[in-house]
Amino acid sequence: MVIPVHDVNPVRGTPYVTYALIAANVLVFLFMPGLAGSVAGDGGLAQQCHLQAFLDQYAAIPQELIHHQLPRVVPTGDVGVGPRGAGCVVGPPAYDKSPELSVLTALFLHGGWLHLLGNTLFLLIFGNNVEDRMGHVRFALFYVVCGYAASYGFALLNDDSADPLIGASGAIAGVLGAYLVLYPKARVWVLVPFLVFLPLRLPAWLVLGFWFVLQGVYSSGEGVSDAGTVAYAAHIVGFLAGMLLAWPLKAGTPPPPEPRGLLFGRRARPRHTW
Repeated sequence: MVIPVHDVNPVRGTPYVTYALIAANVLVFLFMPGLAGSVAGDGGLAQQCHLQAFLDQYAAIPQELIHHQLPRVVPTGDVGVGPRGAGCVVGPPAYDKSPELSVLTALFLHGGWLHLLGNTLFLLIFGNNVEDRMGHVRFALFYVVCGYAASYGFALLNDDSADPLIGASGAIAGVLGAYLVLYPKARVWVLVPFLVFLPLRLPAWLVLGFWFVLQGVYSSGEGVSDAGTVAYAAHIVGFLAGMLLAWPLKAGTPPPPEPRGLLFGRRARPRHTW
């Protein structure tokens, strides 16, 4: 796995939408119930029950998206004591949930700091150039459409799942797909773990192509232990949706600046012609 840290691809204006999305993700995460305490190390059963109830109301649930039926009982957020000990209380839902709208709210929910920071890093590096090419309004619509495509694509493949689907990964995967179409030759600084983190500058087609292949491998359950908790299939669908939506803009996209005298992050030796 490579970690992107910067791309050599300047923008013409300020990516206001990209910054706004990052800020919204951070603010929502900070106010999500049950997460602040768990990050500080003092999370308890009450916080877990509160978080379960919150996610059930605002996260996207594949069963609900496909069958459009809400469950009869959901976590209420309260803690109760039963024959098996303390646990989260369930009861009839006290809210009227729209499965379609839950896809939008789920785009701003994250399950932990690593989840949030990883999405933020990819959106910050690649989102600014895609927004610069599309414009602010079109980029905002593009981001939401990719998020919906990723969520519904995953739900179609897992229509019996009642697990909450949260995170901006599907929408950001669409941004990566668009970047690959628009700027395949742009150089990206990455850190490659090999004993130590080696800084290399690689073409975007290699970095993002490798990322996409990994999602396919991980979605099959190979090479990763958390394949059941990460929606890799949503990443794949979002990436493909981003490529398709960005394809009409490819012909008019100016190429990124090509650094001279540098190869894979190191200065190449001069070549002499005879």
